Amino acid sequence: FFFIPMFKWNKAYYVETSCCGTVYRLDLEVGKRIERGETVEIQDRDLTPLGGGYRSTWKHCPNCGFTTDEDFDFCPKCGTRLEY
Repeated sequence: FFFIPMFKWNKAYYVETSCCGTVYRLDLEVGKRIERGETVEIQDRDLTPLGGGYRSTWKHCPNCGFTTDEDFDFCPKCGTRLEY
């Protein structure tokens, strides 16, 4: 039998804005509080922008909420046109 050690290493939390798709790294302690189910208000000081801007490739269905990074023009669940 082989023993393979498992480690938590470099755990990070990220936030993507819904308005422009910019991605930020979230403060580790704030991320842990959210993961535990606590109600947290994210402040500007809790966010670190990641490299020169980012435009999300995720598409969201305004009707049913389905989210995908596939190249669909219409939602495969309900048929509504997807939005970025």
